[in-house]
Amino acid sequence: MPVETIMENDPEVDDETLADSGFYWREHNGVKVLVCRPLESAGFVNGFSTRLGGVSDVRSETYGLLGSDLNLAGYDEDLAENIEENRRRFLAVLDGEYTLSTVWQVHGDSIKVIRSYADARETDQKFDALASDLPDLLIGVKTADCVPILIGDPVSGAFAAVHAGWRGTARSIAKKGVETLAGEFGARPGSMFAAIGPSACGRKYEIGKDVIDAFAENFSTSGKYFTPTVEGHALVDLQGANIDQLTNAGIDPANIFTSPFCTIERTDLFYSYRVEKKLYGRTGRSLSVIGRRNP
Repeated sequence: MPVETIMENDPEVDDETLADSGFYWREHNGVKVLVCRPLESAGFVNGFSTRLGGVSDVRSETYGLLGSDLNLAGYDEDLAENIEENRRRFLAVLDGEYTLSTVWQVHGDSIKVIRSYADARETDQKFDALASDLPDLLIGVKTADCVPILIGDPVSGAFAAVHAGWRGTARSIAKKGVETLAGEFGARPGSMFAAIGPSACGRKYEIGKDVIDAFAENFSTSGKYFTPTVEGHALVDLQGANIDQLTNAGIDPANIFTSPFCTIERTDLFYSYRVEKKLYGRTGRSLSVIGRRNP
């Protein structure tokens, strides 16, 4: 069955904002995926999952109940068969046969470079970003408020997927992702495209002094990312911090596209650790993937 593409007239989103941001919806059998159009036009298959169209029920008190959540990670909080079926449904939206590679994320700044399909199938290694230039491979990062970043260079064919929580952002993992593509694959930052997916936004993501201090240790201008709330707390703009890292690494700001969705505000569409962990004791995970087809 062909995949249905939802254009900018989808009534569930602000059509003009979505189009202006460089994104559109794709849907197949109830599974809805956000795609960055410029990154796709540059030759890279990409997608940011939602929570719609799956078989999990992460909001139920009983594990394994048949629900509709598309939970794509977290084997300790969901049944393995649910996650595998959800991943199958998610990948079906993207058209084609791909090897999917993920890692055991630890909120650090290490990047796994994948040069073989055997290496791609090893998913228990501890990293927070992946980079490759292999065709018919999708690399992905798992998030539920943290910032997912997909980067592709159409000249070299290299691409990266980055998981940027506050720790990774403080350690400049987005900038290191660009540098890895350049150093390992000869990619050129000036020709790269980057997409920043749904994540906790600066008007909702409140943090404490530990985060403020971590940023201050790494960035001389860290104060620009914080809006003070109460003593020792502030709202943090992780998206803005990562955009600055990408531009400082050499990516043209015109080639950086940011999703208009905040995961904390839109738990109808996305998972939010901040919101759901308190309510249900657990949450699902979204998956953001990038790759390229064999020409």
